[in-house]
Amino acid sequence: MKIGLVLGTDDAETAWNALRFGVTSLNSGHEATVFLINRGVELEGIKDEKFNVAQQVGAFIGAKGRLLACGTCLKSRQKKGTGICPVSTMSDLLKIVEESDKLLTFG
Repeated sequence: MKIGLVLGTDDAETAWNALRFGVTSLNSGHEATVFLINRGVELEGIKDEKFNVAQQVGAFIGAKGRLLACGTCLKSRQKKGTGICPVSTMSDLLKIVEESDKLLTFG
């Protein structure tokens, strides 16, 4: 199954749980793509002692998950895409929505 996840917040617990779900999906044999939008593009900067988002990002990427970030949202924050999380567009989000068997939103 193809699972699309849309993360629109920089809340540590929400991001952590979205990625945990993504890792669980991947480890269960599904495909998973996370599209970061709004404050979700701040993902790589989230620091929290209780909710280790960076560890979940690593586990998600390590399990062959795909991360994409809204280019407009990045630009409005004077940020750029990274090797982990490339700049993407609304067309990329539309493709995720069209191709996903299930789509979940967080935040």
